[in-house]
Amino acid sequence: MSAPNDIILFHYPFSPYARRITWYFTLRGIEYAQCVQSPVLPRPDLEALNVSYRRIPVLSIGRDIYCDTRLILRKLEERFPDGRLGATSGEQKAMERLLERWTVDAGVFWRAASLLPSNLPILNDPKFTKDRESFTGRSWDKKDMDRARPESVVHIRDAFELLETTLLADGRDWVLKTEKPTLADIEAIWPFDWLVELQALPPNVISEKQFPKVFAWINRFREALKSARASAPKPVTLKGPEAVNFINNAEFAEQAGRVDENDPLGLKPGAQVQVWPIDSGFSHKDQGQLVTLVPDEVTISKKTKEGKEIHLHAPRWGFRIVEATDGSSRL
Repeated sequence: MSAPNDIILFHYPFSPYARRITWYFTLRGIEYAQCVQSPVLPRPDLEALNVSYRRIPVLSIGRDIYCDTRLILRKLEERFPDGRLGATSGEQKAMERLLERWTVDAGVFWRAASLLPSNLPILNDPKFTKDRESFTGRSWDKKDMDRARPESVVHIRDAFELLETTLLADGRDWVLKTEKPTLADIEAIWPFDWLVELQALPPNVISEKQFPKVFAWINRFREALKSARASAPKPVTLKGPEAVNFINNAEFAEQAGRVDENDPLGLKPGAQVQVWPIDSGFSHKDQGQLVTLVPDEVTISKKTKEGKEIHLHAPRWGFRIVEATDGSSRL
């Protein structure tokens, strides 16, 4: 079975990060295939592709495989420029990027994750909690989560307050005062929508009563998604072996880039390097030959279990790149 536009999204439906990508596909009406993964390791499909990267989602376009939603969204904007959701003016681009950093990197999501209700059935699964402890490097014991919850509520309340009293204070429908939701809305809304859906917020502190503009924005976004889904193509679902076979026999989606000779790391083209995220999933490192190293992206070449070359892409922000020496795995 083929993948529309040569795109396969490896994800699981309740991943809040994966929703950033599925929402984008829906709002754009872009056809794609999906390969549903387990929320915990192992993930044999990605292992067959020799992808060590631990996090979800992962996106493949042909034999190019992209890690991290920030890079994935940028690549989709570049690949499908007509009707793109990204900002156009300098001021709007700055806002979009700051919102991305705020929710992904500045602690909003990790505070949101610590508000998972302790009565969720999945938190009673030792396999899941052990997996998440390895993934995040922190305790997922219910007692520890309950102890941390009040402090996280304070931080999330502050995030709601910021949106309520600044960006949404003038009554605009969308973050950039557009007629429809844009990439900036996706960058800003995803952890808040997730918390509301989980009913993870104490209503006496964070609710529609205290933050009517934020909750109205979330409801508008959900209605926009509902409307877009009515006409958007449904994703083609591939089983793991089908997805792996498709990638092994596909072409590359983009040409190899360049290795910046002035890059602070001083790495040379073709060097054996290791690449991994430094905030979560940091014990899973990908090693390969350096193909691209530019200010916003690193790409390495490696081979699948069938011996086919793939290019694995990651952003520079939040990732570490080291030359693969004997001591590199201990860094």
